[in-house]
Amino acid sequence: MKLKSVRIRMFRNILDSTDVMIDEKVTCLVGKNESGKTAFLNALWRLKPARVTAEFAIHDHYPAWLEKRHRNEGVNQKKFEPVEVCLEWGPADVRAMQDKFGPGVVTVGTKLMLWKNYSNEFRWESGCNEQQAVKNFIGKSPVPAAEQAAYAMLADFESLKKKLAADAEKSKEAEEDLKLFSNGQSALTVLLGKTENFDGATWEVADDRLPEFFYFADYSMLPYSVKIREVLKNEKLSDSDATARALLILGGTETEYVLNPDYERRKRELENGANVLTDDVNKYWSQNPELRVQPDITQRTESNQQGQQSVLDEMKLRIWDNRHSLSLPFNEHSAGFQWFFSFLAAFSEYENHDLPVVILLDEPAVGLHAKAQADLLRFIEERLTKRCQVIYTTHSPFMVQPGKLERVRLVEDRGKQEGSVLSSDVLTRDRDTLFPLQGALGYDLVQHLFVAENNVVVEGTSDYAYLKLISDFLGSKGDRTSLNPKWSIVPVGGADLIPTFVALLGNHLKVTVLVDSRKEGHQKLERMANDGYLEKQRIILVGDVLGRKTGDIEDLFEEDEYLGLYNKAFAKAIKAKDLDGNDPIVARIARHEGVERFDHGRPADVMLRDRDAVLSTLSDSTLKRFEDLFGRINKTLGT
Repeated sequence: MKLKSVRIRMFRNILDSTDVMIDEKVTCLVGKNESGKTAFLNALWRLKPARVTAEFAIHDHYPAWLEKRHRNEGVNQKKFEPVEVCLEWGPADVRAMQDKFGPGVVTVGTKLMLWKNYSNEFRWESGCNEQQAVKNFIGKSPVPAAEQAAYAMLADFESLKKKLAADAEKSKEAEEDLKLFSNGQSALTVLLGKTENFDGATWEVADDRLPEFFYFADYSMLPYSVKIREVLKNEKLSDSDATARALLILGGTETEYVLNPDYERRKRELENGANVLTDDVNKYWSQNPELRVQPDITQRTESNQQGQQSVLDEMKLRIWDNRHSLSLPFNEHSAGFQWFFSFLAAFSEYENHDLPVVILLDEPAVGLHAKAQADLLRFIEERLTKRCQVIYTTHSPFMVQPGKLERVRLVEDRGKQEGSVLSSDVLTRDRDTLFPLQGALGYDLVQHLFVAENNVVVEGTSDYAYLKLISDFLGSKGDRTSLNPKWSIVPVGGADLIPTFVALLGNHLKVTVLVDSRKEGHQKLERMANDGYLEKQRIILVGDVLGRKTGDIEDLFEEDEYLGLYNKAFAKAIKAKDLDGNDPIVARIARHEGVERFDHGRPADVMLRDRDAVLSTLSDSTLKRFEDLFGRINKTLGT
């Protein structure tokens, strides 16, 4: 099953997060310290913990400033549900339900709602069609012909149960009919199981298929020394010891081998697991690719207070550094390396897990250099997302992917009245909350400026979004014109800043400028072209693509299509017939709304977040205008 959305309420500083949409691969929670990021992960983790037991407790988790007041007001806090999730039935889940109840009871994509309260009890709505399940059951359990029409009207198993009992009672004299009804009763008892109802029977199927939540934080890191027998035999482990257990069983290492009295056998098995981890370290730890994992097992005798002796098998973990020809205890390496290595070991337990796992990373890679944080993001994309959904918190710009901002959810604590609020809307957050996003975009911009050879300079981020999304969409079609992959799109923050940008960097980079067509023209750019800063053919006006004197990039869309984006962004219902004039559509909308200007970024944000739905409905005339624009830009590559 896939996690689609999460809602956390009355948990620590979160009063009501509202529905937080979860990306099918990676969701990044960005916010200041103490904003509620960790609280969100902690509440979600307690829904179904993967490794160690974690339950809800009112005295620990209910908002402290409200706990006593609500208790005095008679609120039944034990029945309050701090976590609510929406999941989707996947193909394997549907097959499991079909094996039990027959076809059509649930379909791929059907929503399953799940709640857990402060008494740690579940409530759920499966989305399954009980009437179809009854129909399937009756189809496999024939009833007398005279009763078929009556049975076909039944919509639930409770009614079916009562009717079978009543009909069996009435048919005592008719042996054949009685046998049919009795067989139906027996089959129904087997189908519904212990709970004797449809909801309980579907829960028995779904419960084992619900994702577990694997929470990893700093205190989950590996210890240097581990008592092997205790870790392998004890069911109740700390997070740190659970990570050690994952390392011990890595690579199929069997318990009997690790504890084998033959030193060579247990050493070989431990090295097998170490080799797997070493390969991962070398692949994803670019800081020093010459490290090698060197675990060892020692045995020592220990006496207890009664004078009895016992043999302790202990693993000690060292890392050999070939660059410096020395080995060090694991806990003497950098905090960043310890975290990275520990997470590789911990995740190994779930990489080939049969059932779904959602990975929750709390402030990962805090001790890592920016390049190592990029390594972690690469590991997440290449390894984790193939198997799991990942939700992580951060306040580091280097843990935010500029090209995938649709994955970001901002977290802001607004005080006791509102509590911690989570949102994908970047337009209403404070500067400190936005800083990691701004830093990520700034770093990405700098990287593009000084690495990319060919740059298309545009006015703002909305231009970037339209060009990038539609170019990628056209490129996926194979036979349509898209931007040449050599181009890097660079938004500079406004038309007035373009001349400064070109003046500073135009001599060092190949720059093509795309600007909206204005009545007053672009005298500064024209003067720069005359002065040799920029070839004239590298100045592309949107109006030239449209065949008119004025035009903005928004005019490349059919009017109804752009109005659809605007209306969704601002909750309006404007139609093309409502707009007067023939000037650019953004000017006509502003005039209709009685404002000087509206935020052009918000319609672009709608397209960014609903890209698949929007792109698939764009008209061919809109796509053809963008193709004309891309063709003009591509022609300037060789100039």
